[in-house]
Amino acid sequence: MTPADSSAAPNWSFRADEAARAVTRLFGQRLFFLPGTHIAAIVRPSGRLKNLVRPWHYWWQAQYLDCLVDAGRRELGSDSQPAARFDGENRASAGQLASRLATGIRLRNFLTFVNDYFDDMAWLALATRRLEDLAEETRNPAGRRRNSKALKSLSLQFDSASTDDLGGGTFWSKKRDFKNTPATAPVALYYARDGNPAKAQALLDWLDARLYDPAQGLYQDGLRISGAGDVVLESAIYTYNQGPVLGALLELGGPANLDRASSLVASVARSLTLPAPLLGRSATVLRCEGSGDGGLFTGILARYLALAAVDGRLPAETRATAAALVNDTAEALWEGRRLLAAEDPLARRGSRLIFSAQPELPARRSYPPGTAVELSTQLQAWMVLEAAAAIVRKPSELSHDIVS
Repeated sequence: MTPADSSAAPNWSFRADEAARAVTRLFGQRLFFLPGTHIAAIVRPSGRLKNLVRPWHYWWQAQYLDCLVDAGRRELGSDSQPAARFDGENRASAGQLASRLATGIRLRNFLTFVNDYFDDMAWLALATRRLEDLAEETRNPAGRRRNSKALKSLSLQFDSASTDDLGGGTFWSKKRDFKNTPATAPVALYYARDGNPAKAQALLDWLDARLYDPAQGLYQDGLRISGAGDVVLESAIYTYNQGPVLGALLELGGPANLDRASSLVASVARSLTLPAPLLGRSATVLRCEGSGDGGLFTGILARYLALAAVDGRLPAETRATAAALVNDTAEALWEGRRLLAAEDPLARRGSRLIFSAQPELPARRSYPPGTAVELSTQLQAWMVLEAAAAIVRKPSELSHDIVS
């Protein structure tokens, strides 16, 4: 697998902006009409009243926050890209929307950031930490007290969930009957970024000892404690479980972790990919996991593959593989997009395009005209395009994401 010719590289920042506009305009709205808030609808077309009775999916909102932070970092500009707001100077910046979203999440969650699922909270903590770093870099005081309180509160939750039961790891929920990769990996990454490398390493070592499948080179889902006290392995392999493991390995660094990271990238390329007919050439794209919660899974993996693609501590072959996986998946999602006609109900909010839930299929098949579109799949496409945009930024501009 080799990276594409850089002389013919697409303008990934432009494409990421297009995705950001599509998602924020189509799904974004105030929470309960309250000024200074932002939240995402779960499905469109839909009305505000219907949205109030639907599940609001805390962890989808956390991924939305992460995407807004991605766009906010690009808004700062670079040597090759002038600073500019993603949706025009007369509309809110990505950073402003992200801060409003953090407020909206707290209000919608009954004035707290705590819920019953430790994986949900880990995703929000990771996004909030990045939002706080963005606020510090831009010297914007708005929301920083809120961010600090959120991170302190969530850190206590992770400490309570990461126990010696089953030899280590992090519980998935407050039922405390399941320790799994979806909770343990992002908590490990959070600890690594929060200055607790020993805790992070212990969680990674537990994952390696209890949930790593050497035959596939990938991490299985989790260990469930049955009503009789037996421990049952849930052996399913999901794309998103590999992503935060990779991120934590890179964050901690060191020869052993970097070797594991390289092996993980190779295993993803070998086992979690599909042919890409939309590209019209010999290439593979990351496998996607459908709709609902699964509609976010591959976007999360792409986020962390982008970090591997620019990490100079990894072998050149590993970096090239990670970059090709991200770029080809992003290219397929872009090529398969469906442009909205002016009369399409989805276009009424100012959105111009819809992405497929699967990069091997065009959006006209995944989401034909007249069908409802889920937030998760559109966030996933945006996340993949942001990952591709991140790869072409200078490594120095990515240092925040790698070592902070």
